[in-house]
Amino acid sequence: MSHETIYPSLFVQSRGALRKELARYLRSGRARRRPRGLSVMNGQGQLRGTAHISQRPAEANDRAVPGHWEGDLLFGTRSSTVATLVERKSRFVMLVGLPGSQTADVVADALAEAIATLPEQLRRSLTWDQSKEMAEHARYSVATGVPVYFCAPHSPWQRGSNENT
Repeated sequence: MSHETIYPSLFVQSRGALRKELARYLRSGRARRRPRGLSVMNGQGQLRGTAHISQRPAEANDRAVPGHWEGDLLFGTRSSTVATLVERKSRFVMLVGLPGSQTADVVADALAEAIATLPEQLRRSLTWDQSKEMAEHARYSVATGVPVYFCAPHSPWQRGSNENT
């Protein structure tokens, strides 16, 4: 005689009070499990009030006038993070160290401080990807007078100067 553990099963209809009552006791608090890749698109976690790269001035697209920048973050070992700014016409690179954190407020302050060292003629626009570190883009634009444009999600080639650098 084997000692098998028998778990009782319970058939629950797809609708009704009993199903809701049982779902309340699930660990996740949800009636059904969802696959890991599936998420509810409710706008949470999205950047607000962004300008798309297609709204960027034409002079930035054809590299006619200096002062249009592309930026991104580079993550090193442990907690070392560097913001890169590449000017589109001259390909001049600025590296901005981020002390200890890459939160949106730290990134906005560090970029504003770095861009303020440049002459007014070299502060025309900044293009960034859809990452969370630029969630404070409005505060950055007010502090520096430099508008921020965002690429389409998962389209790094739209910031080619920065990616190639």
